[in-house]
Amino acid sequence: MDVWEAIERAEPILPGRAAAEGRRDPRWQAIIAIEDFVQEEPDAVWSFILRWGNSADEDLRSAIATCLLEHWLEHHFRRFFPRVEEAVRTNSMLADTFLKGWKFGRAKEEDSAKRFDGLRAECRKLRSQT
Repeated sequence: MDVWEAIERAEPILPGRAAAEGRRDPRWQAIIAIEDFVQEEPDAVWSFILRWGNSADEDLRSAIATCLLEHWLEHHFRRFFPRVEEAVRTNSMLADTFLKGWKFGRAKEEDSAKRFDGLRAECRKLRSQT
């Protein structure tokens, strides 16, 4: 399977609804399948993050944040963080998605971590104003 097949499999079940407590969620499983391509196909994964990280469904945003966005930044921080900054500053749902994720890999490096934390503070401030 390639990234486009993984995305094609995910699209029909999204946004969908969260699985019942204790049940395996097919939406999360589909997103995890896309996670396998974070390193090799960052542009395709970013397009998917933009599309579904903007969902009104909080559980879906959590899946995008923890399965895709934080790992995407883990591997591609320097190259792509400006895209994240631009996106979250213009979209409150994407800002919330960003706030749900953590720093890993390259995002934990000193300069990157400062930028990451600065953007998180900015997102929190914007959220408190709404």
